[in-house]
Amino acid sequence: MIETDKLLTTKEASEWATQYLSKTVTTANISYLIQYGRIKKNGDNGMAQVSKQELINYYKSYNGNREVLWKDQLGDDLNWALSFDQYKEAETTKHVHRLHPYKGKFIPQLVEYFLDSHTDNFKKKACFKKGDIILDPFTGSGTAMVQACELGMHAIGIDVSAFNALISNSKVVKYDLAKVQMEIDRITKTLRAFLSNSHTLKFEEKLLKSLYEFNNKYFPVPEYKYKVERNQINEEKYGAEKEKEFLPIFNKLVKAYNIKLKQDKANTFLDKWYSQHIREEIQCVFDEIKKIKDADTKRIISIILSRTIRSCRATTHADLATLIEPITATYYCAKHGKVCKPLFSILKWWETYTKDTVKRLLQFDKLRTQTFQVCLTGDSRTIDIFNELEKKNPAFADLARKQKIKGIFSSPPYVGLIDYHEQHAYAYDLFGFKRKDDLEIGPLHKGQSKEAKQNYIQGIIDVLINCKKYLVDDYDIFLVANDKYNIYPTIAENAGMRIVNQFKRPVLNRTEKDKGAYAEIIFHFKERE
Repeated sequence: MIETDKLLTTKEASEWATQYLSKTVTTANISYLIQYGRIKKNGDNGMAQVSKQELINYYKSYNGNREVLWKDQLGDDLNWALSFDQYKEAETTKHVHRLHPYKGKFIPQLVEYFLDSHTDNFKKKACFKKGDIILDPFTGSGTAMVQACELGMHAIGIDVSAFNALISNSKVVKYDLAKVQMEIDRITKTLRAFLSNSHTLKFEEKLLKSLYEFNNKYFPVPEYKYKVERNQINEEKYGAEKEKEFLPIFNKLVKAYNIKLKQDKANTFLDKWYSQHIREEIQCVFDEIKKIKDADTKRIISIILSRTIRSCRATTHADLATLIEPITATYYCAKHGKVCKPLFSILKWWETYTKDTVKRLLQFDKLRTQTFQVCLTGDSRTIDIFNELEKKNPAFADLARKQKIKGIFSSPPYVGLIDYHEQHAYAYDLFGFKRKDDLEIGPLHKGQSKEAKQNYIQGIIDVLINCKKYLVDDYDIFLVANDKYNIYPTIAENAGMRIVNQFKRPVLNRTEKDKGAYAEIIFHFKERE
């Protein structure tokens, strides 16, 4: 009989959970469970302990049970190995993969599984080898390009979005990091000088102190979250009461420090979703970036600014990915279980992301290979790949013409799920990129009607037919799709291809609030015989 009625330190709990789940569970993971009320803390901070029985109850959906449950719902052909559930988030967002947020990207381990040389019970044959050229005609944030570089393969990306191409190319460039750091230091110094003439930092300091005192009193950690989890507190009612109670304190500080909460106009994304103070700081940094002479350095620091301003939009923490209405005052935050505030300065995130970016670039430098990777901006249905590549990298274009492209690994957009330009509207506003929303295939704003599906099908077919001209005869195409409308067999047939295999994988860590059983299929296409 397993002894379960004992208390464990966080270190003991992490060791036990690591063995129980057959995956690494750190003390920080255990602390997270305590902080967010999933399990109860016993004892004081110096000697916090948790119940082994509570851990068992929390983890009971793991260790095989979830796999059995999902297979019951999604079918026995679900390949659980492709869930990659043994990896921590830090591993699925390793090095340059997290240089910038992006909705709808796949994890690098999935790309690596299909591109590398290993075989297993599901992947019977390796289709690619070092030196091959991989094409991703829906590049997005460049995951396939980065993994190709790690694996010693060349890669060509194509994306209709100029900003997506900027993100992707920024990840694979080899930088002079001393030059990048010098420019970061210069811009940070300028931003700090700009803020020294403002009341913003002093206002935030006072506001944070008031929030700290208020939240400690009314939302003690971890007791409050623990009670909410067990319905001992009506979170919606209690949160609304305390939000209202703190508002006069906030308003008094706003008046005292003469803080301007809104801009005078709301015509553009940058006008609507940023306070006046933040907008001025963004412009300050952007003006300094324009002074950078080295093009690669300018691009990577532009990516840092874009990442920064995305985190500084005037929205609640819960709505960061799905903007609803601008927030200009303190509010009760269900995500953190306390009263939170919108941001009034970009300095904290700018400094955080500059350090993080340099660290990630250094990590990737140790893994990259001497290979070519380029993302082209264009419509994959019509682009002349080799001619456009010639303009960007003549040596790579010469190699591609001689060798041709071995195959495709890509995740086409899903029908009516994401507006790819809109998710980075702030960057289009700031950098002045031309938007090409009308060229997106299957965007959210066109919905999931019969006509939208037909347009989507034709769009993907056109992409495959165009790209096929640049592939070797015995090509291999892998497309990651959630084919709930069963349209990919039609796409394959009309593109002159056949589906030779398909791999169904569970998707465990989705950003959407629906955490139910969900799978996607990786289709393996080859030329029709």
